[in-house]
This record gives sequence, structure tokens and C-alpha cells, in this order.
Amino acid sequence: MHNLFDVSGKVAVVTGGSRGIGAMIAEGFVANGVKTYITARKAEELEATAERLSALGECIPIASDLSTLSGITQFAAAVRERESAVHILVNNAGATWGADIDDFPESGWDKVMDLNVKSIFFLTQQLLPALRAARRDDDPARVINIGSVNGITNAHGNNYGYSASKAAVHQLTRQLGADMAKEGINVNAIAPGLFPSKMTAHMLAHEAELVEGFPIARLGSPEDAAGTAIYLSARASAWVTGHVLVLDGGLVAES
Repeated sequence: MHNLFDVSGKVAVVTGGSRGIGAMIAEGFVANGVKTYITARKAEELEATAERLSALGECIPIASDLSTLSGITQFAAAVRERESAVHILVNNAGATWGADIDDFPESGWDKVMDLNVKSIFFLTQQLLPALRAARRDDDPARVINIGSVNGITNAHGNNYGYSASKAAVHQLTRQLGADMAKEGINVNAIAPGLFPSKMTAHMLAHEAELVEGFPIARLGSPEDAAGTAIYLSARASAWVTGHVLVLDGGLVAES
């Protein structure tokens, strides 16, 4: 029963790792002895985050554009060149788009679906050899997909593509979780509620009013994001696959 949450010595890949929840998870991994690769489209921001996290441990930046299959292929190849085994893949990269239903553009819908859903499937597919190489009988390799409470409840906003994409992420997680467990790879999702990030910045001017209605009346913290990802990456969760873990301060439970 010792070391149930020990992830030291593992290798992780975190997409969208330069900021927001991705950076929170990456920091938790690095601080706990995980060699962590982070990727994002903007190289300067990515390298700044990697430099900051490298004070805590090993963090390697690889810039990429995961919105296209060619970008996914190039990034996966870059990881496989460096690592024969990857213990943890966190599919966090995402985008949102808001517009009234009468004006919602195809380009916005496609951008969200390509990054939020398509990239998860094809990056997981292309890193399967490295994930298979990392599996152990008592400690499978892990894939953690970042969904959203917006994929579970009505967001009461005009982010139609985002909500639909996150519901798709949850369903994809269930199917992959069942299928890949047979190969020693557990697949789960985290459905975050309100965390501070660039994506939620427009809402945080009303933070006090927003969190007042949460059962746990605060925003999500870096420790919340990192701790949940560490649990899903450690021996403690070795018998958990195909599930969506809601991380929202009780918002969904009260809705």
C-alpha cells in the first residue's frame, strides 16, 4: 500500500501545455519527478513555460500545430525519436468559438472539432507504440483526455461547437477506455469546471458572482488540476478506465 501516488521516473506528454490547465498539470508532473514534454503552437510562450518548469525538474518543449493531421504526425514523430516509451499522454489542447446560432460559421465549428476531438484520436493512435512500450502488468500506461462540464450540462452560452466537442471527448474516452485496457493502456477523462485560463478570462471579471453558486465556492486551482491528473497516472487508479472524472467544485451535482 505504499507509493500509491508515486509517478516519479515516468515520461509524460501534455498537449496545450504552455498555459492554463495544461501548464498546471505539467507543473504537477515535473514537480513530482515526471520527465514531461509540453507542446503548443506558440513557440515563445511554450519555451517560457518550459524554462519556468525546468527549475522544478525535467520539462522539454516541442512546438506543434495539432489542428492538422500533418502537425499531429510531425509532433508524434518528434516524441518517438526522443522516447521509446511514454507512460502518460494528456490530451489537453483545445479551442472554443462563440457566435449566435444564426451566424455560427463552419470555419469556427471545424476549428473546434479538429483540435478538440480529431487531434485526441489521431495523436493517441500515433503514440500507441510508445504507450504500449510503457505498460506494466500492475501499472498500465495512461491516456487522460481533457473534457469539460460543458459536455455534460447546458453551458447556457453560444459555444455550440465547444460543448458538442467535449461531449464527443467523453464518449470517445469511454470507448477507448474499454478497447485499450485490453492492451494495458487505461484511458480516462477529466471534465473541469471553472479554472482561470485564457479561455475563461472573459468570465473572471464576475468571479465572485460565479463561484457564489458553487457548492465549493471557489475557482479550480493548480493543485486541483495536477492532483487529479497525478491520481489518474499513478498506481492508485490502475483499475480505472473509460471514466469521466468531474472536477468542478460540485457544479454538475447541483445543476
